[in-house]
Amino acid sequence: MSDEEHHFESSDAGASKTYPQQAGNIRKGGHIVIKGRPCKVVEVSTSKTGKHGHAKCHFVAIDIFTSKKLEDIVPSSHNCDVPHVNRVDYQLIDISEDGFVSLLTDNGSTKDDLKLPTDEVLLTQLKSGFEEGKDIVVSVMSAMGEEQMCALKEVSPK
Repeated sequence: MSDEEHHFESSDAGASKTYPQQAGNIRKGGHIVIKGRPCKVVEVSTSKTGKHGHAKCHFVAIDIFTSKKLEDIVPSSHNCDVPHVNRVDYQLIDISEDGFVSLLTDNGSTKDDLKLPTDEVLLTQLKSGFEEGKDIVVSVMSAMGEEQMCALKEVSPK
């Protein structure tokens, strides 16, 4: 054994950002990775088997972060990547001038690395609610190493 100290920068457990699922089992409302982007499936159509075998699934999906429409055609027997999508609620503490928000996590620590949403409606709701001093809880969706605010709700004080 060597006497050298090993230092590893990575802090994740090595869990994959996606998992495989057979294309024929992915349904409308589910998630799929198309062109390296996590997407929500809005339409699935399956063609019949052709002369040489495989039925094909045609997926129409919307990127969950950019809302761009993407399409893909995959043989139904082949595996597709499905992203692990998590949704977590945080309480809003502060909005900074540099475009970041400060959020309170369940364990009492703060999360300060999230940018303001790009969605104009959500942005105006967030800013006006914060300026009026309302208690706001934001939903943050995360998938494949990306995070973005996707919804907010006002909470009346108890």
